[in-house]
Amino acid sequence: MAEDRPFKDKVRLLYEGRSKRASRFRYALLLFDAVTILFFLATAAMEITPELLVADAVIGGLIALDLVLRLWIAENKIRFLRRFYVIVDIAVLASLLATPFLGQGLAVLRVLRSLRLIHSYHLMRDLRRDSLMFRRHEDAIIAAVNLLVFIFAMTAIVFVLRGQEEPGITNYVDALYFTVATLTTTGFGDITMTTPTGRLLSVGIMVVGVGLFLQLVRAIFSPAKVKHKCPECGLTKHDVDAIYCKHCGHDLKIETEGAT
Repeated sequence: MAEDRPFKDKVRLLYEGRSKRASRFRYALLLFDAVTILFFLATAAMEITPELLVADAVIGGLIALDLVLRLWIAENKIRFLRRFYVIVDIAVLASLLATPFLGQGLAVLRVLRSLRLIHSYHLMRDLRRDSLMFRRHEDAIIAAVNLLVFIFAMTAIVFVLRGQEEPGITNYVDALYFTVATLTTTGFGDITMTTPTGRLLSVGIMVVGVGLFLQLVRAIFSPAKVKHKCPECGLTKHDVDAIYCKHCGHDLKIETEGAT
């Protein structure tokens, strides 16, 4: 156990540390998440081929390795396994393992991996530190990501749960079209839910989706704020050019890139 400890510490520092190396590692994980999500979207409706199975195996192996390492360094492993994002990763791995036996029927469940995007506290800390644009537009960026994640996740749910029972939903694109049309309350009427479960699902998409869309609009058009905790009163949002806290008047030292 003592011999394993140094390596375990190194792994923990990569996932949780503040060094540039740790930040690059977490950015690489974010890029991997984005690439795998795009891959899952592109292949959700494709026929199974040997090349696709190999790609699934490679991606599944990397996801499993990441999951095992995070479980290994977790202080409370039971609590870690109960986290929503961990359950999502396990579901994605299960769908990848089931592909050779069940075909692409569960493939769209992999799209749920989009729920991982920008969820890590440590990654958020890196983005606030390294990107002035992210600090200025954090609320709008997070709202946009949340809306996109909701769209892709609900599309997967619509296709998996209702794809075989509702008329007009025969592939992932149909489910995506229905989800966006429902969320925006456009209501073209060419694809509709006919069962009570499907209609309740439509109501959920409209209620939650409209709320997320309004949150994005509010974040875009509200005055830009920078997240910086005031050491005196704890106020976390200030004007971009603030030098004093509006709440208590304490001096602020907000990081900037200087005048242009």
